[in-house]
Amino acid sequence: MTAAGLMCSVERFRETTVDRQVPMGRCTLARLAHEKPCRDGLEEDARTEMHMTHLPRLTFILAATLLIAPPLRAAEEGPSFPVFIRVDAAKPKGELKPVWRFFGADEPNYAYMKDGKKLLTELGQLGSHTAYFRAHSLLVSGDGTPALKWGSTGAYGEDAEGNPIYNWTIVDRIFDTYLERGLKPYAQIGFMPRELSVKPEPYQHHWTPKAKYDEIYTGWAYPPKDYAKWGELVFQWAKHCVERYGRAEVEKWYWEVWNEPNIGYWRGTQEEFFKLHDYAIDAVRRALPTAKVGGPDVAGGPGGKFLPNFLEHCLRGTNYATGKIGTPVDFVSFHAKGSPKFVDGHVEMGIANQLRNISDGFAVVASFPELKRTPIVIGESDPDGCAACQGPQLGYRNGTMYSSYTAASFARKHELAAQHGVNLEGALTWAFEFEDQPFFAGFRVLASNGLDLPVLNVFRMFGKMSGQQLAVESSGGTTLDAMMKSGVRAQPDVSALASLDQNKLCVLVWHYHDDDVPGPAAAVELSLAGLAQRDGTAKLRHYRIDADHSNSFEAWKRIGAPAQPTPEQYLELEKAGQLATLSGPESVSMKDGGATLRMVLPRQGVSLLVLEW
Repeated sequence: MTAAGLMCSVERFRETTVDRQVPMGRCTLARLAHEKPCRDGLEEDARTEMHMTHLPRLTFILAATLLIAPPLRAAEEGPSFPVFIRVDAAKPKGELKPVWRFFGADEPNYAYMKDGKKLLTELGQLGSHTAYFRAHSLLVSGDGTPALKWGSTGAYGEDAEGNPIYNWTIVDRIFDTYLERGLKPYAQIGFMPRELSVKPEPYQHHWTPKAKYDEIYTGWAYPPKDYAKWGELVFQWAKHCVERYGRAEVEKWYWEVWNEPNIGYWRGTQEEFFKLHDYAIDAVRRALPTAKVGGPDVAGGPGGKFLPNFLEHCLRGTNYATGKIGTPVDFVSFHAKGSPKFVDGHVEMGIANQLRNISDGFAVVASFPELKRTPIVIGESDPDGCAACQGPQLGYRNGTMYSSYTAASFARKHELAAQHGVNLEGALTWAFEFEDQPFFAGFRVLASNGLDLPVLNVFRMFGKMSGQQLAVESSGGTTLDAMMKSGVRAQPDVSALASLDQNKLCVLVWHYHDDDVPGPAAAVELSLAGLAQRDGTAKLRHYRIDADHSNSFEAWKRIGAPAQPTPEQYLELEKAGQLATLSGPESVSMKDGGATLRMVLPRQGVSLLVLEW
């Protein structure tokens, strides 16, 4: 059967609610618009050139597994378009690594505040894998009072004679909060204490979203006046952590120096950063020889020549601290961001930019044979570059655009790692929460005033997936090359990520488009094949993120968007922010190692189907 012929099989929906929205015999979205009938599957369609010409027809279709979504909203009414997805459990692609389990924020002090502790608790409960948290400003001078893009711990001071005074009270409180909630530190060594900075004043900025971004770069961004004192500060901190938390615990952490040293976060030269890095890494390793160290968390994928120059220095350069050749590299880290715009009255996402950043960074690491299997952590991996900024181009954040983008982009991170043959260990989402801000204020967060946003539920879905990644084919998916070239601009991206772990099969399905505008739903037929459990019963559960499920923001709007919800309203909104079940658990039958499931997936919707036997 040809790919276009598969599209013609939408006629199989005619006995279901789905078919009432897809007139019989109309094959593709384009043909739906022109009332053009199928011609025995002989027509070619650009959206279905998916190498699916040999996709077998399962002879056993389960009526019990029809998964019909709620009625579409008025803006999405009209004919849905058919998408055929095949998951083959007999074709594992290797371990589905839990790369999603990394998070971070500019403001370290929010961690031990009311809503910060609540959100960290939830992050610590995402699946069975340990989550990590990265924060800026862990060595910045100050009393711990937070502000936008600001934090401090007062870890370092000096007496009148210039002798160091160490105070770990606040940084301990931050790490204690992580560990008590099941997370571990991704310990960022920085920024520069006032007493060590070569240009200490002005030191604390007073930035707002209306200010220029460059106003944040004050005295904390400069090199140390004394590298030996800098190294000793890091040594004392790492030594203290080993004494407080134990060697076995600290060995599990990640240690890296600074943030995005190729842009304004570092007010020194590239060579001065290499020196800063060498002294810090040497200090950590003196305190704990088995510590996991790496970097450089550079901005913009490879950051031009910065990442290759850094890796060349670490592999073959003279270490500024030891005088020997080389600096340890247990992991490589760089950042990748999208570039949303506001055009024609709506947000247009820039997923292509983020994927190109990732691909370019992977290519640099792969170019060093010594690092081919070295773990990579994308130390910030997000749809845009500033969590605390606001603006019309950032209007995607509260709703399902953010969640569908996250599902689609994380799947492509796995694909890019396989393409480059590198070892992707993590992709860190730079989104947390802000205390004492208006509800749904437009920041890039996972929760607002303790109410979880739809995007957090994507990570809850990820947390349910484990085992082997499976081969997936979709007639509605955008190819990686096309997505990197021009994003998802013409047709939507409707595809899936699947895993198999013993007796549990998980399929994550998303319906994504770069443009935040209404569009028709996808009538998805999902074929499951190759399961070892050829015949018998299984339990099916369907989780959903859309306008009506797992969505506190839409629930808030439905009650009038109150500035201060009543206690009763808050409880309802809190419940609305949790991962919702669309259907199930249902007891279903399987035959010949497979089944066929159907659902309507609205634009920007994300579904997770979990089948257990």
